[in-house]
Amino acid sequence: MDVRLTSEQRQLRDAAAKLADDLGPGSVLDLDDAARVTRLEKAVDQTGWRALRSDGASGVEVAIVAEEFGRGLVDVPFLGPVLADDLRGPADDDQRWTVAVAARAIDAQGADRALVIDDGRLLVGGVGAELPGADLTRVDAELIGRPDFLGELSADQVTQWQALALVATTADLVGVARGAQSLAVDYAKVRTQYGNTIGSYQAVAHLLAESQALIEGSISVARHAAWSVDELPHAESMRAARIAKLYCARAARTVCETAIQVHGGIGNTWECLAHVYLRRALTSTELFPVSLEEIDLGLS
Repeated sequence: MDVRLTSEQRQLRDAAAKLADDLGPGSVLDLDDAARVTRLEKAVDQTGWRALRSDGASGVEVAIVAEEFGRGLVDVPFLGPVLADDLRGPADDDQRWTVAVAARAIDAQGADRALVIDDGRLLVGGVGAELPGADLTRVDAELIGRPDFLGELSADQVTQWQALALVATTADLVGVARGAQSLAVDYAKVRTQYGNTIGSYQAVAHLLAESQALIEGSISVARHAAWSVDELPHAESMRAARIAKLYCARAARTVCETAIQVHGGIGNTWECLAHVYLRRALTSTELFPVSLEEIDLGLS
């Protein structure tokens, strides 16, 4: 495995990062800015990134976009549509598609239809009313009507898709951890106590250093899992994706909670973005969750 990104992948990463930085929410108040969300939706739609898989993109490229969107708290659909694209291929209609997990259409803002995998069968149902959730950047919705049968999936197809779903949510977790860490570091550079910035004190600096170490480990394990989706036998890629999801979920939660701690009292207020990162991390953890019992390698 060559861990280096190609020039095209670096360009994709830079483009996704710039879009997230330019149009992603910079504050909790921005989450309610309808004009900003409209501009962001239009920009994401124009990129064509929701159809990456049908355009021939690898799991690494899906993960690149998912990671940058998690870092920037991009609050328009990407995860659901790109996973739906992997299942059904190029869209031949004007409908918006996503996927459903446990009768819940995920990342479903503006979606019309949701794909469901049921024991090797590919089904499709309508998307109904929005459902309450902890994540302030993504919307889930209920499925309506009885799902219609679309076709059969082989065991290999199901396994590869499940690995991609784990990789995409893992990449989101890595991005969320990076975003929360950046928020905390920036705050530590400007918040002063006793005449010095709080980042100059070892108690804070060590916390941030430990978070950075967790992020670096997460990047490595997530990158390998993303590469494995298209390069390793499906059983091996699934194992790599499970290990990455478990490690990165634990790391992201720790990093997000540390970011709140570094912010002190303000970190526990609604106005601080730190809780938005934590909410997204917890939600991505519960999407396609993995338990330690599912892998044969112990992680402390």
